[in-house]
Amino acid sequence: MALFERGGRVVMAGDSITDAGRSRPLGRAPYGLGGGYVALVQAMLAVEYRTLGQGLDIINAGIGGNTSRDLAQRWSEDVLKLSPRWITVMIGVNDVWRKFDHPDQPELHVAADEYRIHLRKLVTDALAVVEGVTLIAPFLLEPNRSDPMRTMLDGYREAVREVAGDVGQPLFDPQGCFDDWLVGGGQELSPDRVHPNLTGHFLLARGLVRVWQQHAWLPDSGATQPGC
Repeated sequence: MALFERGGRVVMAGDSITDAGRSRPLGRAPYGLGGGYVALVQAMLAVEYRTLGQGLDIINAGIGGNTSRDLAQRWSEDVLKLSPRWITVMIGVNDVWRKFDHPDQPELHVAADEYRIHLRKLVTDALAVVEGVTLIAPFLLEPNRSDPMRTMLDGYREAVREVAGDVGQPLFDPQGCFDDWLVGGGQELSPDRVHPNLTGHFLLARGLVRVWQQHAWLPDSGATQPGC
């Protein structure tokens, strides 16, 4: 039996990649989910699962510029207070990026150990009141693994994998999908290596839906394959 049910609420939390111009104060269907992967997920579910997808209440709780520290501070008010049954969390790229675009402001930097602590507490607090949390690892649209920012970000991705394994919740790590796309000659995915264009958001949405299918949060339609 699929975990998702009609009438259930899914809150998708994160930074600007999740935000993608969502409506305020609440980003929700049919017109307020923004122009990114959250809206594409809603559209995919509505098409592939018809009444189930149309009956889910998806809310976009992304805020541009957020680090894990920022998300931790607003977690109760902006996420848990909405009474979701399921949550997705994609956070971390700003924890790393601030070290590169604001090197002279160390108060904005979030070290990997602090990031891991925030992430673990977010998930632990959520699992006390929701049915499930899907963790989405941060990524950089840069296939060169020796790039300094990519090297640092890979450590934060490993922290997400560790937390997901410890709490037994689904993990979606899109970095490999993006690497394959870029190395394989696919079109450019981002103007700044952080914010995906529409193609990048589609890869995110499709990959997330496939993870839900693999973990029986959604029934397997038989039309998808593992990965992005």
